[in-house]
Parts: sequence; C-alpha cells; structure tokens
Amino acid sequence: YQGSASPFKKELHEIRAYKGSQLVAKRMTKLLKNSENLNYHENCGRVQDPYSMRCVPQVHGASRNAYEHLKQMAETELNSVTDNPIVISDEEAISGGNFHGQLMALPIDYATLAVAELGNISDRRSYLLLEGKYGLPKLLIESSGLNSGFMIPQYTTAALVTENKTLCFPASADSVPTSLGQEDHVSMGSISGRKFNQVLGNLENILAIELMFAAQGLEFRRPLKSSKIIEENYAIIREKVKKLENDRLIGEDILTIAEMVKNRAFKVDV
Repeated sequence: YQGSASPFKKELHEIRAYKGSQLVAKRMTKLLKNSENLNYHENCGRVQDPYSMRCVPQVHGASRNAYEHLKQMAETELNSVTDNPIVISDEEAISGGNFHGQLMALPIDYATLAVAELGNISDRRSYLLLEGKYGLPKLLIESSGLNSGFMIPQYTTAALVTENKTLCFPASADSVPTSLGQEDHVSMGSISGRKFNQVLGNLENILAIELMFAAQGLEFRRPLKSSKIIEENYAIIREKVKKLENDRLIGEDILTIAEMVKNRAFKVDV
C-alpha cells in the first residue's frame, strides 16, 4: 500500500460518528503502522486515492453496521417464542403472528446487500492492482505481453460481483398468498437466508482473489516491507501459494486462499 493513510485518521471519523466506520478506520491505521511502503508514499505528488481505497472506512463500515443490526435482531429472535398459538396460562391461549418471519427477513436482506458491497469494492481494488500504475507491472506480472498474468482472475471477481448484484433483490419485498388467502402475506425470509449464504460464498472467492493479487503486488515493492501483520499474512499465503512468474493454472490457488478466508487463517488481531 503506497496510498495515503490520512483518510483513516481518527479525527475524520469523529465528526461522522458511525460505529462501523470508526472501527474500520482504527483497524486500517493499525494495519498500516510502521509500513515502509506507506512511508515511501509521503513525498509523492498524488493528492487523493481512488474511492475503493480512500473510502474503505465508509463502505466497509456501512457493511459492519448492517452486520451489527443483523446480529442484534438474531439474538432477539433466538431468545423469543415464535409458536402459534401461544399458551399464556391455564386459562388463556392467544392465536397471533409471532411466527411471522418479517422481523428477520428484512435484516437478512439488508445484510445480503452489505456483503455484496464488500465484494463490489474488493473487485475495484483488485482491478486497480492490474493497471500497471505506481510501480507495479501491468497484470501484476513482469512479462505481460507473453503472459495474461492475473487478467482472468479479475474476470472471475467481476462475474461474481455481477452475480451478487442479481441476488440482492430483497426476497422480503415479495409475497405470494397461499392457504385460500388465509396466509396472505409472508416474509419469504427462507429465500432471503439462502441468497445471503450464496453471496457470502461468492465473497469468500472474491476476497481470496484480492488477497492473491495483494501478495503478488508486495513482491514488486521489495526490498520495502509492509507492516508486521501484513507481512505475517503475506507469509501465510506464500506457504501454499507461490508467486506467479509465468502463466499457470491458478484455480487451485484461489480455492486454497478462499479456504483460508473461510477458516479465518489470517491474523486480524490488530
């Protein structure tokens, strides 16, 4: 990372005090601490970084806010009675609507959109790494004329991002009456949950590709080093996925890193 760390300053996020943005900005600051790559940028003439870098706290923060909302609603749901009818006492039973899934369907649909946005901005960062700017070779490979480098994996992120967009239509916005009109409005929350899981799975692969690109990009910053935690995560990737010197099949590399993402193999305690 040879961009500016100014967009992550605490003072900036205190005046637009969303918890998600503040948390992400704090983590970004710690992730970049003592990075030689970051320090190398200090005297360059670039004033502003692209949104996908500069606005990480705002975009990732919005997704974190959505996650916190889903978590809060899920905890309430797990500690609730959703039977019907509800037996209140020996004398009273109430036939109500505690079974209705709308209270969970809406936050799940919201969280699906939030997850899709994490993939969307990740794809943009991956694309930036391929443009051949700021000292990096085009397509992140020395001989890009003879090799396609990482061009095709970015096709994959673009395709997955597009698929996620099609899955973001809120299932809770739809309702088909059944049971002779007695069940005339339902949440479709089960479909919300299925779509949510599918978008999460796509995100794992999108992030895996960005991480693969990032590790390759660090190769071209040597002998400069990044922060301690970034270098540790770079080493985790390189234990199983080697630098791309010439075109090779990299599908297994993507799946390997995606498994790392899924199993939380990376160090994030900053």
